[in-house]
Formats: sequence, C-alpha cells, structure tokens
Amino acid sequence: MIRRAAAVDVDKVIKLLHEVLDIHYDIRPDLYNKNATKYSRDELLKMFECDRLPVFVYDDGGDIKGYAFCELKDCSGSTGLKPILSLYIDDLCVDRSCRGQRIGKALFEYVKEFARSKGCYNITLCVWEGNDPARAFYDAMGMSVQKTVMETVLTQPEDNKERS
Repeated sequence: MIRRAAAVDVDKVIKLLHEVLDIHYDIRPDLYNKNATKYSRDELLKMFECDRLPVFVYDDGGDIKGYAFCELKDCSGSTGLKPILSLYIDDLCVDRSCRGQRIGKALFEYVKEFARSKGCYNITLCVWEGNDPARAFYDAMGMSVQKTVMETVLTQPEDNKERS
C-alpha cells in the first residue's frame, strides 16, 4: 500500500535516505558527505505534515520498502513562464533488498496520479550523471530530458574536504 509518510515511518525513511546518499557519494564524493542524510529527523517530521512537500511511502505490512519525496511548485508568479503547477520528485528510493519487485514503478505511478489529481502540468526530477540505473528507470517510466544542468569545478578535490 502506498500512503503519505507519518511519524512512525521516520526511522525507516532515514535508513533509505542513507542508501540514496551512499549512491550519490559513490558518484560525487567531492559534493556529498559519507554517512550523512539529506534531512534530519526534525526536518522529516515537518515535511511529513506539509501538503506542499508530500512524502509517500510504500508500506508492506508496516515494513517501509520505498519512498517518494515530492514538491508541488507553482510557477504562476513568473512573467516568463506559463502559469503551471508542477510536481518535482526530490527523491525516490526503493530499499536495495527489494529492488526489481516493481515497487519503484508503483511509487512513480502513484505520484503521477497524485500530480494529476492536483492539476499539475508535469512531473520533473534530477538524475546525477553516473546514476545509470536511475536514469534507465526514469526512461522506462516515460520521462524525457527537459534541460541539462552543467558545471565547472573551480577547486581541486583536496580543497573540498569531506565533512563527516
């Protein structure tokens, strides 16, 4: 069953956040801190209550096997853009022990229906270069490239010391 995250889910969500950060750390150790998470326990509890930042979990009898962190973005205040509502997937994760069981697809489809129910024009997200399994998954979900974010690194890796 997929549902909104609740306070009871926070420990399992933190475990999954560690899995995601490990993937990102392996790809970009110059940017990510090892053994960290994107959000603190307190931040998560606030997010779980926020309708603009819905977090959905895949709950299998009390065992949280995946999540989708979302953000509803209202673009109506921009003079250069059409006034649309967009849903941004900030993070989607399936427990590594459960991958290949179509949990990610179920979460994505749930989020897609949620976005439709809110009148969203589109769903967007970012995928790190080098995260080929995630890229293949989103391609299989029918997503396409909207824009490309590029960078120039200005310091040497030793200048960006790991903070753990």
